[in-house]
Amino acid sequence: MTGTAPARFTADDYRARMDRAVRQAAGAGLAGLLVAPGPDLVWLTGYTPTAVTERLTLLVLAPGREPVLVVPTLEAPDAEHAPGAPAVTLRDWTDGQDPYAATSALLDTQGRYGISDNAWAMHLLGLQKALPGTSYASLTEALPMLRAVKDAAELELLAAAGAAADAAFEEIRKVPFAGRGETDVAADLAALLRRTGHSQVDFTIVASGPNGANPHHETGDRVIGRGDMVVLDFGGLKDGYGSDTSRTVHVGAPTDEERRVHDLVREAQEAGFRAVRPGAACQDVDRAARAVIAAAGYGEYFIHRTGHGIGVTTHEPPYMIEGEEQPLVPGMCFSVEPGVYLPGRFGVRIEDIVTVTEDGGRRLNNTAREMVTVD
Repeated sequence: MTGTAPARFTADDYRARMDRAVRQAAGAGLAGLLVAPGPDLVWLTGYTPTAVTERLTLLVLAPGREPVLVVPTLEAPDAEHAPGAPAVTLRDWTDGQDPYAATSALLDTQGRYGISDNAWAMHLLGLQKALPGTSYASLTEALPMLRAVKDAAELELLAAAGAAADAAFEEIRKVPFAGRGETDVAADLAALLRRTGHSQVDFTIVASGPNGANPHHETGDRVIGRGDMVVLDFGGLKDGYGSDTSRTVHVGAPTDEERRVHDLVREAQEAGFRAVRPGAACQDVDRAARAVIAAAGYGEYFIHRTGHGIGVTTHEPPYMIEGEEQPLVPGMCFSVEPGVYLPGRFGVRIEDIVTVTEDGGRRLNNTAREMVTVD
């Protein structure tokens, strides 16, 4: 999901982003880009339709042409007030008209276009029917790094979102855990995220005891008990930019094994962070974290990638995963979140958002990574 675009971005900022997108499209051999409502449209124009409907809304970007935003007439007044509206030409269509005819007039009849991953199939099929000579590629496939490198203002917003999530963690560790359901703690966590300025809470995973061995556990009614390890993974959007952090706490005193596994994951997370530097491949971060866990004999229990990008969404490219050779560039932001998951017993994950600097990396989450005990 996406949030409202921050007011600090001007029409010139959005114009520069659209110019950048057009240059990247041309470099990828595309005739242009077709951007549907969603994170790409928010990033490029600051516009989020008031309601997602079956009516076609599409930003058309092409080299040598002015950007055009095709919108339903009834939504044109909202589009006109978007922060990036001065940088685009609005072309509206009314119910009863053919929106594909209006859009196809802007396209090369034989062109290949990048189109938003979340574009409706009916819209893509409508364009293909109107212009059978065109072809299409998903934006993630064609331009995976479109939003990956953040500017100074975006980095400031991501840092503020990270600090807000950190503040939520500092408060949640003070509440009672033992004797309460996972959903109760998750509700507390969601309220804390909103209190610290989040307009949207995307997830509050509270995975206690054996549930912690499921990285994407759906928070449930299990009652947390003394002796439980509890994985907390939470985040959302603040001022249009994402937070995402994980910490693993223990209810009461941990066993030696639990402490040992937690220390191992902390060491792996540190290794992943230290691998962050300009020019390193994304997979190098994954390899560094994974090597620590494998050397300790827990390699088979680290069952997901080490990280994912973050920006106007909480999950986006680049991905820290084996096989991803994309070089790291200053301004990229992503999670570093290794974990160990022991089926039927417990799990541990430690996650920070990290940004690439000119000479290494900088964490945007700064709460304790050592074992934290709660009541």
